[in-house]
Amino acid sequence: MQRNNVPGLMILGLSIILGLSSLGYLLGSAAIEYRQLDRSVTVKGLAEREYPADIVIWPIMFTEAGNDLETLYNAIENSSSEIQSFLQSRGIEATEISFSSPSITDRSAQQYGNGNPSEFRYIAVQTVTVYSKNIDTVRAVMNSLSALGKKGIVFTGDDYRARTEYLFTRLNEIKPEMVEEATRNAREVAEKFAADSHSKLGKIKRASQGQFSISARDNNNPHIKSVRVVSTVEYYLSD
Repeated sequence: MQRNNVPGLMILGLSIILGLSSLGYLLGSAAIEYRQLDRSVTVKGLAEREYPADIVIWPIMFTEAGNDLETLYNAIENSSSEIQSFLQSRGIEATEISFSSPSITDRSAQQYGNGNPSEFRYIAVQTVTVYSKNIDTVRAVMNSLSALGKKGIVFTGDDYRARTEYLFTRLNEIKPEMVEEATRNAREVAEKFAADSHSKLGKIKRASQGQFSISARDNNNPHIKSVRVVSTVEYYLSD
């Protein structure tokens, strides 16, 4: 009985050896294919465009001084009315003009020691704000504001609160095109890399869209905005 089982055992053992060898080969081939599939290149694509701003916020600050509060408030109202009339006469709508509450400082309350008293006890700062989509009209009025200065209105231009802001609010409209452009630029870079390395470019392994940034084109043209985005894309490579 035992001698009769020897050939069967030999055949079984040989089958196991062949099976393990085949399995090892298959696993080795799979590992090689996996490593080849895992080859990739990561590239960045840039899209950058210029657009005009679509909203301007223009704070016009002026000051009044006096020793009597009632007289001071009357002066603020007169100057505010004159500024509004000036703006409207040059194409700015009344709905685009707003007024803040005046800020009044009592200078006598700020004097310490034996300092000389100020000529005027009260100093008032008033802000007239223009919020408009008519960028060109507002910029033209800015250049003619000196006409009011000649009438005695004292403007405050060195205060950070008086800085003009230009906004670009149409980002959602241009996002798809810019992302497509950035991705296309990234693929061109990847294709060049693949050609130089004698490889073939495969499918996208992963991709990420960077933050959109909006900034003034330069200090002299804050109303022209530079919009940019960088996309990072990783592609598979194959021989």
